Amino acid sequence: MAARVLNVNVGVLGHIDSGKTALARALSTTGSTAAFDRAPQSRARGITLDLGFSCLRTALPPQLGPGPGELQFTLVDCPGHASLIRTIIGGAQIIDLMMLVIDVTKGMQTQSAECLVIGQIACQKMVVVLNKIDLLPEGKRQSAIEKMTKKMQKTLENTKFCGCPIVAVAAKPGGPEAPESENPLGVSELIEVLKSQAYLPSRDPSGHFLMAVDHCFSIKGQGTVMTGTILSGSVSLGDNVEIPALKVTKKVKSMQMFHTPVTYAMQGDRVGVCVTQFDPKLLERGLICTPDSLHTIHAAIISLKKIQYFKGALQTKAKFHITVGHETVMGRVMFFSPAPADFNEEIQENVFDFEKDYLYQEEYLSKDSVSSEENKENDQAEVQLPKQQWALLEFEKPVTCPKLCLVIGSKLDTDIHANTCRLAFHGVLLQGMEDKNYTETFLPKLKVYKLKHKEGQVERVMDDCSVIGRSLFKKETNIQIFVGLRVKLSTGEDGIIDGGFGQSGKFKIRIPDGLKPDTKMLLTAASKKKSKGGKGDMTKEDESSRSDSAQPVTISLLFKRYVFDTQKKMIQS
Repeated sequence: MAARVLNVNVGVLGHIDSGKTALARALSTTGSTAAFDRAPQSRARGITLDLGFSCLRTALPPQLGPGPGELQFTLVDCPGHASLIRTIIGGAQIIDLMMLVIDVTKGMQTQSAECLVIGQIACQKMVVVLNKIDLLPEGKRQSAIEKMTKKMQKTLENTKFCGCPIVAVAAKPGGPEAPESENPLGVSELIEVLKSQAYLPSRDPSGHFLMAVDHCFSIKGQGTVMTGTILSGSVSLGDNVEIPALKVTKKVKSMQMFHTPVTYAMQGDRVGVCVTQFDPKLLERGLICTPDSLHTIHAAIISLKKIQYFKGALQTKAKFHITVGHETVMGRVMFFSPAPADFNEEIQENVFDFEKDYLYQEEYLSKDSVSSEENKENDQAEVQLPKQQWALLEFEKPVTCPKLCLVIGSKLDTDIHANTCRLAFHGVLLQGMEDKNYTETFLPKLKVYKLKHKEGQVERVMDDCSVIGRSLFKKETNIQIFVGLRVKLSTGEDGIIDGGFGQSGKFKIRIPDGLKPDTKMLLTAASKKKSKGGKGDMTKEDESSRSDSAQPVTISLLFKRYVFDTQKKMIQS
């Protein structure tokens, strides 16, 4: 029986030119088809343009179970170039353990920070690698490493990676031009640290097969090979797999894991799948799956959290680059929260309840959002934030992805050289909308409401149980649709809108319990002053006494309206 091989996917992330590819090469024993800047333009420019994969095999450490076996680290070398952040996000979704590579002479840089954010979203464990220590003068090397180590510990203090191992190496002493005979420094120590950090990732062969393909090529006489990482389920020789982007189903003819033929592969494995021939140019990157298990969607509801390093508010109606599965498309957002009474309610994870009412938000509510700024000015207690918030995403073009997949919203059009985090929010896709006409067929089921508040004034009293109001509606408003809605006077009485009065937007209010004597006096005094004022010029004394005694009685109308209700009904609870 073959010795057991445990596969752990290790992401190699960091700023451009921090030496990630050189580190992956120094660690690797077997390069895969995609490894080490295979693209000619990558080699020419000396930067990684795509995800590179290679592997390192070592004896299984004791913490991972008894018996003989091998531990295989699949190294996912992610590009560091700022414009390639889409690729990094795609890579992060298949990573169990992350290596954040830092150029020891430069420390944290813009993209190192973005990689750290992606790691916090998609990864459980991290090792920091301080690379290029050969560039430090030998006499000062140790103190410079210690100084940078302390700096990194401080940076990671408030993240989930607080206290993670930090290892100093020189993956390619002398730089890219140095002869291959130069031995790397610190790499064997790094391998021991990686072994100590390795854990049994939770793998589940059940459920639909789904694989993220990152490279595709044909082999004459055999077929087309798709290499990638299995995100869920398993695949065997002879299975049919669907390529949703091409709308075709193909049969699995053979499979390999790092040049070793296999007949079966499961979640977490890195594998090459050979199927009957098709043009590999049609699928450089994408998803393959069990036939009919993936859906193409035009919009989605997601649960989300703002990324704390993103500066500025997340506004409803704003456009973001939305990364879903392995695709990045433009999308417009609308934020909403539980109704205020349910802010503290525990929300069931990864489920969206269409029976509940939700409150529309002009922006994602956070400590630094506008409303809390106003509260600070008013010296009120800190604003209460809901435990969970959601967004409706509407994509500019349809995307194919599994349910409950990771979603990241970014502003990738921000200036690359601006020292700012471009990743704005992350979340989980709870519900996709497959129907192209989702605005008519699906959105009316989504009970998101806006609270509306209108204010007007009482103009005069008609009798003990009715008054005439003004300034609540425009002249052209159809008052008929407001008939029957409840209003409140600033003097405390409850009233009901009874109908229009004349042609100028005035209206009649019925007061079921009658006007209070004080209110009646106040309104009668006001109308007397008004009529007196009309008969001639008012003296200054009259004017001041009127403003003292006759404060206008205001009318408040509160109602809610569901955003996607085609009839635009007004509702009062």
